Amino acid sequence: MPRIVLVAGLILLLVVSLITGWSIGRWQLHPEADTAPEVVAMVELPDWANTPLPDFSQYQVIDERKEAFFDYLFPRIVLANKAVLDLREHLRGLQAKDELTAQDLEWLQSQADRLRVPGENGSNEQMKALALRLDVVAPSLMLAQAANESSWGTSRFATRGNNLFGQWCWTEGCGHVPERRPDGARHEVAHYDYPYRSIRSYIANLNRHEAYGELRDVRAGQRQAGDGADGLQLAEGLESYSERGTAYVREIQAMINFNQLSDYDAEFRRLLASDDLMAELDARVADYEARFNGADPD
Repeated sequence: MPRIVLVAGLILLLVVSLITGWSIGRWQLHPEADTAPEVVAMVELPDWANTPLPDFSQYQVIDERKEAFFDYLFPRIVLANKAVLDLREHLRGLQAKDELTAQDLEWLQSQADRLRVPGENGSNEQMKALALRLDVVAPSLMLAQAANESSWGTSRFATRGNNLFGQWCWTEGCGHVPERRPDGARHEVAHYDYPYRSIRSYIANLNRHEAYGELRDVRAGQRQAGDGADGLQLAEGLESYSERGTAYVREIQAMINFNQLSDYDAEFRRLLASDDLMAELDARVADYEARFNGADPD
């Protein structure tokens, strides 16, 4: 009987979190911040990429808070994924070359170092391994995890450090010290100048950490099948993101389903096929400002 009561209680907590936007406490393993500098800037960032996190606590109506949260993050998620795709396209160009230049080799080595890909620089094996890691993360997964990890953008680490995914760093002063950090531990919750940097770091974490190899394999299978990135399936590779393991995965998948976040995956695919992606993203940001900040969309 006590076990039945416990399970029923956990289910009730999950339902409450999905409906109200309240986030169940998490005990993460080591979602790791990407502290490496940007290696290649394929496109110039728009000004709105480096804007601060809004005050989502001002929205007392839960559905309005969720809409504001998702609509703020989505253009930045698309922008960050597009940066990864630009790098991937550059890699494909190098794979097609008969001979690599010194500049090509330098670029490959910098990416291999950043994404922790071993092997001979310029080899086919290295480039294949890089292709497995230089790929996008489904927006639905990112939105669900950001909501979960940051309590819909209202947690202390989100509001003070623009950290939306609970990512850690290990250099003293690199972030904020958790209140309940065990004695002798040296990790901090990473600080970012802007939320966009947190998104880029999160993508790099999933793309390079050994704990998320299963996620990358699932993603490679989706790409080989000609399907777009699917957050529900990718979530299966997140067991190492939290000490809660499978329960955490199911919670993220439930958030994707309940909030219909797979629609953002479909919209992401549509935007990638757009003739003017940046213009569409600019328009989305202007619309967001008009709806939630009272700005003039023109």
